[in-house]
Amino acid sequence: MDAALLLPALRGALPAEDPRTLVTLRAVRTDLARDHFVYRLRHDRRPLEDAEGAFLLCGVALATAEHQQHDDVEAVRWFERDRAACGPPGLYAEEFDVAQRQLRGNLPQAFVHALMLETAARLGRTGKRGGTRRGAGWR
Repeated sequence: MDAALLLPALRGALPAEDPRTLVTLRAVRTDLARDHFVYRLRHDRRPLEDAEGAFLLCGVALATAEHQQHDDVEAVRWFERDRAACGPPGLYAEEFDVAQRQLRGNLPQAFVHALMLETAARLGRTGKRGGTRRGAGWR
C-alpha cells in the first residue's frame, strides 16, 4: 500500500464512490496512519514512525479524500494535524519526524504547499455551506 494512491481519485481518474477509491482510503487510514499523521508506505515490520517521518503530502491528500467523501469533520482533523507540522517560517518539508517534532527531507516542498492551499480552500468553502456527514457542522 502506498498512500500516494489517494491521488488518482482526487484528480478525477476514479469517481469518489468507486469501490477502489473507498478501499484505498480505508487501507491508508488503517495501515499507514497513526495519530492523524500519514506515512507514505510501510517499509518493513517496524512501527511506521521508526522507518520514516510522516509524509505530509499524503496527510493532506487524506484530508482532501475525507472531504471528497463528505466527511468534513475528519477532513479538518487530518488537515489541522498536517497544517501544524511546519517550521517557524510556515514552510513545509516532505516529512515530519513526529517523535522529534522536526522537519525532514526537502525543504521547502512545493507539492505539500500547493495541496495544502488547495485543501484549505476546499475546506473553507465547506465551512460556509455548514453541513457535514457527521454532525451539525463547523463554522
